[in-house]
Amino acid sequence: MAMLFPLLAVLIWAANTIVSKAAAQVLDPAAISIYRWLLAALVLTPFCLPVLRRRAGELKPWLGKLLALAMLGMVMFQCLAYYAAHSTSATNMGVITALVPLLGLLLNAAVFRQKVSGLAWLGVVVSLAGVVYLLGKGDPLSLLANGVNTGDALILAGAASYALYGILLRRWAPPFGAWLNLYLQASLAVLLLLPLTLTAQSMAIPAKGIGLVLFAGIGSSLLAAYLWMRGIQKLGSERTAIFMNLLPLFTAVLASALLGETIHHYHWLGGGLILLGVALGQGMLKLGSAKKMAFVNK
Repeated sequence: MAMLFPLLAVLIWAANTIVSKAAAQVLDPAAISIYRWLLAALVLTPFCLPVLRRRAGELKPWLGKLLALAMLGMVMFQCLAYYAAHSTSATNMGVITALVPLLGLLLNAAVFRQKVSGLAWLGVVVSLAGVVYLLGKGDPLSLLANGVNTGDALILAGAASYALYGILLRRWAPPFGAWLNLYLQASLAVLLLLPLTLTAQSMAIPAKGIGLVLFAGIGSSLLAAYLWMRGIQKLGSERTAIFMNLLPLFTAVLASALLGETIHHYHWLGGGLILLGVALGQGMLKLGSAKKMAFVNK
């Protein structure tokens, strides 16, 4: 039963990738970006605003860090996905997003000088081979001639920003609790996204876009977040994180069923190599953690 919490969360996030792709035909990316977080913030306001008022004196020292987190996690990651959906497939978006844990490993090594084991580096190489194979649509050499698709590049940049978001969130650990942290970041994201609305061709929400905004703002931003937090409470963070590896599979199945996307051989092979590399990287991190605990317990 406990496994249903992260399983449903990942299923909702996979469905949100489909929503992002569908929104490309209905809404301006700037419009759905800001409406999503505005809706999430409005829904949370009755529950979080009284708590925020009581803790307002604690907020000032954390404002800069919360702004950085909102920019990385809510603005860049989500917004880039909406723009990417105009020029890449939902299947590609799901597979590339699966790189987040491995990108976090690389950023930790590059920025924070965290040691990376040989097996983890092998995981990096394997995943990189999968990315090249996927982006080259089965012909890696074609990347030299044609370059990387704009949408794929955008979702890759978004995945890197979300990986950095995860690192900073763990390192900074704002002391406001999960829901108030989400509320603060969603509210700040709305402010950060306001200049982007000036670039929109239209901020209108047509009838076909109402359901998409509701799903993104409530389903993906709030319900999935709640299910994921419950999963961590029941299973622990490491066991819960493994469920993220199902995101490319769920996305591919939904994209095929709902959008009519064809799943090609390079999706299976490239995606498989990416997930294998992520598993190698994650496995070594867990092994290193277990060894550290064994040493401490001696």
